[in-house]
Order: sequence, then structure tokens, then C-alpha cells
Amino acid sequence: MFGSKLVSTAAATFALVAIFGPATGFTQKAPPPPPLNPIALKGDAARGTTLAETCYGCHGLPESHNAYPSYLVPKLGGQNAEYITVALQGYRRGTRGHETMQAQASSLTDQDIADVAAYFSALDGKPETGRTSGDAAEVAAGKAKSATCVQCHGLEGVAAAPQWPNLGGQHESYLVQALTQYKDGRRADLLMGPLASTLDDRAIEEIAAFFAAQPLLHNTPR
Repeated sequence: MFGSKLVSTAAATFALVAIFGPATGFTQKAPPPPPLNPIALKGDAARGTTLAETCYGCHGLPESHNAYPSYLVPKLGGQNAEYITVALQGYRRGTRGHETMQAQASSLTDQDIADVAAYFSALDGKPETGRTSGDAAEVAAGKAKSATCVQCHGLEGVAAAPQWPNLGGQHESYLVQALTQYKDGRRADLLMGPLASTLDDRAIEEIAAFFAAQPLLHNTPR
């Protein structure tokens, strides 16, 4: 008796799902893919010089902007090589949302990525602050709100480990874009996603202004 009722109930449920679709309350968001590790291959900076020619169309111009949405292209001078390999793998895998960078990275082998990272990380330059529209009050507010960030990215934006990015001196508009992408999932990351999800737009702008005001990263003009 109970068996026939269960069969009837299951059939009715299946029919409802077929007509109306699954209940939205039970839809599960796919978890982010596993974190990427730095590429262990030794990078050849001399070979990276040639491979980086295509990068200079954007990263070699100090005032270069991404068109839409509009933000300054990130500085690479002074960035950690291991982090650059992680970032390029993310674009290659498609877990970092940027069509141009995904297209560029899609053709790179692991050795290519290691070589490009070795080249950019070895470039000399004086520490610079990033472009920011934040005033002293906004920078101070960002410092107060960056307590969680500094555990990995350092008090002045110098990363505690080389697989994490240095943030000091990076452009505010780029940092705002990156944090917003972590928040909305366009950058899939098991650690940064949950952290960024707690930030409102104002906090993102203030944190970005704080790190931009710390002199560290530098431009890489030809």
C-alpha cells in the first residue's frame, strides 16, 4: 500500500518539475574550482622579453584604460612572479573574467607563463603610488577596513607570500574592478569570493584607495 502511494507521489512530483521546473529555493550554485598553484617551472626572463611584446600594448602605457568598464590597466612592475603565473592561469582557465586576457592567455604554455612572469617581476623601477581619487579621509577609512586584507597582502600592500599579489601602488580603479569581480563571481576564488561578498561599494572604494596610496608597484613603459 505504502509503496504504491510513494510511486504515485514521485510521479506527481516529477510531473510538476517537468511543467514548472525545479524549485528555485533548491538551486545550488556551483562551487568555485580548486585554487591554482604557482607554476613550478623556472622562468626565463630573456625569453619572456619576446613573449611580453603583446603585453606592452596595454601594460606598457602608464595611462592605458580598459574601455568598458573603464579602469586603469594594472601595473606589473614589482609584482610577484608566482602571483603573475597564478593570474595568467586563471585567465587561461576562464575563472578570471576578461575576454582580451583570456584570449591572450589561452595560447600560453606553462613555460610561456613562467617566462613572462619572470620578465615582468625582474623589471627595475622606483616605487610609485597608484592613481586614486581618494582623499586623506578615504585612505584612512580604507586602512581601518583593510584588517582582513593585510593578513595576506601586508600592512603596506607587500604580500606575505609570493603567490599573492602585492597591492601597494596599484591603481584604485583596477583594485575596485578586481574586488567587484570577486564579489559578483566573475573572478572565481574560494578565499577572495567570500571575503569580497561582505564589502559594500563604499568599502571597496576605500580599501582600494588605501592600497593605491602605498608606494610600491611601478609602471613598465618601453
